[in-house]
Amino acid sequence: MTDSPPPAARLAALAAAMADETRAAMCMALLEGRAWSAGELSRITGVTPSTASGHLTRLLDAGICVTERQGRHTYVRIADAETARLVDSLASHAIPGRDAPYTVPVVAASDPLARARTCYDHFAGRLGMAITDTMAERGLLYPEGVFELTDAGREWCARAGVDLESEYRGRRPIASSCLDWTERRRHLGGVVGARLCGVALRREWVARTEEGGRALRVTDDGEAAFGELLGLAPDAWH
Repeated sequence: MTDSPPPAARLAALAAAMADETRAAMCMALLEGRAWSAGELSRITGVTPSTASGHLTRLLDAGICVTERQGRHTYVRIADAETARLVDSLASHAIPGRDAPYTVPVVAASDPLARARTCYDHFAGRLGMAITDTMAERGLLYPEGVFELTDAGREWCARAGVDLESEYRGRRPIASSCLDWTERRRHLGGVVGARLCGVALRREWVARTEEGGRALRVTDDGEAAFGELLGLAPDAWH
């Protein structure tokens, strides 16, 4: 068995992975919490795709970033919340008084699919992310690593009319995460995500748009329901 490198060597390797302006710029972009493709990071940082790939390999090998697949596409994101806090602390130390990480738009904000849509059978877009983020902030959902519904989350589901009591006959988990292609962050899926979306459609909190497809619009009843259940205001998805 090979001995692991001493602590000083591991620290030096981590620092070396960050010690490049292009890789630092990639990390700054990824601090938004979104996932980006190698091609997008290439354009953001102004380097060739092959150069970007080499830099990403260094970040992946150092454990700063991980890859995540969505369909045919592969995206890169910060490995976890602890790593994000580390990178953010370094950035704040190096850039006193800096604002939040710069934002790179993924899709036009006015696009109906970006506001609210279904992703298979659960919410996606800004509405899906607002629900996910608020549930995490209120202690209803544990969002690190594998999504898990908390005990408080199960009680919330009962109040919201989301049935989790009837046993789900299949391999689908109660809660799971799905990478949102417009927000490039993980939103709530699984049984709870699907059944919450089903309740919202049945109670007409949301409705299909006139154009059809997956785009949704939140109705007046939906604005009231999301406000009462999660404290969400319309600007959360507009």
